[in-house]
Amino acid sequence: MAEEIIRESMEYDVVIVGAGPAGLGAAIRLKQLAEKAGSEITVAVIEKGSEVGAHILSGAVMDPKALSELIPDWKEQGAPLETPVTKDKFLILGEQGEVSLPMFAMPPFMHNHGCYIGSLGNLCRWLAGVAEGMGVEIYPGFAASDLVYREDGSVKGVVVGVVGIAKDGSHKGDYQDGMELHGKYVFIGEGVRGSLAKILQAKFDLCKDADPQKYGIGIKELWQVPDENFKPGLAQHSTGWPLDNETGGGSFLYHFGDNYVSVGYVVHLNYKNPFLSPFDEFQRFKHHPSVRPHLEGGKRIAYGARAIIEGGVQSVPKLSFPGGVLIGDSAGFVNVPRIKGSHNAMKVGMLAAETAFAALAQGREGDELVELNQAYKDSWVYKELRKVRNAKPMLSKFGTLLGGALGMFDMWCTHLLGGFSFFGTLHHAKSDSASTGLAKDYTPIVYPRPDGVFSFDKLSSVFLSATNHEEDQPAHLKLKDPKVPIEVNLPKYGEPARLYCPAGVYEVLYDEKGANPRFQINAQNCVHCKTCDIKDPSQNIVWTTPEGGGGPNYPNM
Repeated sequence: MAEEIIRESMEYDVVIVGAGPAGLGAAIRLKQLAEKAGSEITVAVIEKGSEVGAHILSGAVMDPKALSELIPDWKEQGAPLETPVTKDKFLILGEQGEVSLPMFAMPPFMHNHGCYIGSLGNLCRWLAGVAEGMGVEIYPGFAASDLVYREDGSVKGVVVGVVGIAKDGSHKGDYQDGMELHGKYVFIGEGVRGSLAKILQAKFDLCKDADPQKYGIGIKELWQVPDENFKPGLAQHSTGWPLDNETGGGSFLYHFGDNYVSVGYVVHLNYKNPFLSPFDEFQRFKHHPSVRPHLEGGKRIAYGARAIIEGGVQSVPKLSFPGGVLIGDSAGFVNVPRIKGSHNAMKVGMLAAETAFAALAQGREGDELVELNQAYKDSWVYKELRKVRNAKPMLSKFGTLLGGALGMFDMWCTHLLGGFSFFGTLHHAKSDSASTGLAKDYTPIVYPRPDGVFSFDKLSSVFLSATNHEEDQPAHLKLKDPKVPIEVNLPKYGEPARLYCPAGVYEVLYDEKGANPRFQINAQNCVHCKTCDIKDPSQNIVWTTPEGGGGPNYPNM
């Protein structure tokens, strides 16, 4: 029988897991409400990255709507959003050419006028400074690895700071069994496919009335380009090549800041071809004549990848559970056609703060903040997501061209008719992992070799992400059954983990005779994108948190 671990604990009014826009927005709003009421409130924010912003990655063209509600004078206070969008472009790409769609053909909410290009990581770093100035305690480098429950089954807090466990499970010299952070309410804002959110969704059946969640993988590079190629304020998006009509996805390309160009590619993870590699599609994309001139003579200075939550309003789970709530990408508020979600995440974090503060003022704690579910339904976040609710299902059902055209028609209808759609509400039929086709039905894709100028390999890319993990620790990428990759996934699907992972974590290795395949996990390369947990067709890979501080360290991403 395992020995029970007795940990020290710290008590707070609210414990927030994740220092993203949702978590930090919630923390700041809690302190604002307390100040206005002349009361005190204790708030702790836990962040698994080595610093706030280390694991934050987004395009990013940011809608400042929620930020302006939270901090109306954010410009005067020096928030790092300095490049307004001055020009919008939307392209449909063929292999060698393009068709530019007129922006007037798109609903007004699809335009980027009034939005700003910047680094979401840097914005979070700035928000963390604001929060700390108000008395919020922020603990970067601490992974929340487990949940703590009250006797009645409600969530009481989280376990953080477990370090010093060797690969074989033994305790090293620096072993610490961590501590418990207890909150009267616990906010889970881990981001996409967080390990604690998965546990809570299953334990409290939060997804029973929601569609299957949908995801994409976003792969991004940051370039610094010469003056002659720099067009500050340009926001260019595209769809089409190099993906075929049956595979959803598209690109972004933003000029901002100090001659920076953010260039990235999103591939919807419901793709069927198991031989497709999102990373290599992105590298191919950069050679297109509509993209390459933006990067000519420039230098690639950063790389990263992360999953994007795409299910929309149909897939948002119940937000409240006994003792806490889900916020941000732990629940999923990305507007897929706008390619934006940080403003929605921040607003829901603020709503959660308001709900919790009102409950605390009534002397409540540890119960279910059911009021948040209605507050979300009454908010502009819900109204925004309802307008675009059919865009993703139409792409999935009808493909890029027809699905995109029908989606545009539907969005015009919902815009002009107050949310009404002639199609009603379309639904997501199955998970992204279940969408993967069989290897026998597809031909392996031969991708061009990277030229080292515009296209690169995975390992040199991971190097630019500054990813690092303590090597002598249990692998945070766990297999439910170690035999599945070789005995099931390889013959049935060609083992797609080696292709969908954007960091070279998974390999199938053979002996000198090209026989006896074995599955290798290079966990130290992991950029925490969570794609494996989502896309593995056998659902055999489980992503868990490594020691705090491990993973990428994204600069200006």
